[in-house]
Amino acid sequence: MNQENFMKIAALESENNLATNDGGPFGAIIVRSGKIVGIGHNEVLKNNDPTCHAEIQAIRMACKNMKSYHLTDCILYTSCYPCPMCLSATIWANIKAIYYGNSSKDADSIGFRDDFIYNFIEGKCTNEDVLKLTQYCRHLTIKAFDQFRVKSDSTIY
Repeated sequence: MNQENFMKIAALESENNLATNDGGPFGAIIVRSGKIVGIGHNEVLKNNDPTCHAEIQAIRMACKNMKSYHLTDCILYTSCYPCPMCLSATIWANIKAIYYGNSSKDADSIGFRDDFIYNFIEGKCTNEDVLKLTQYCRHLTIKAFDQFRVKSDSTIY
């Protein structure tokens, strides 16, 4: 299969969601060595879970199928430019390439706005109308970090 065929599959996942109303019109697949290892569509409404974006669903399936949280040799094909959460998950999964169809402006034009999240992040988390972010009781939480630091069998991404 070539890249356009992979994008067609991601687009089809997006289009199929119009009939199911599982979530927004978003679809994604993950490919490794020319084989689809993960596929997903937006299931936010179906699962009452704001993390069930197409890319996240595809990452979850790929990790399960590959029995690894490292998707280093994989490529993500998605129907739209990933939101900040999906971009972050892609980076954490060590996926090094994303091909996307629609732009964030296309998503904005149908009511999906990610710009306020990007603006929040770029503003160094200072807009309390979006989120109040406060460090609190570090003395309670740092203990696990200190123990992890010296633990001999710790795994870091």
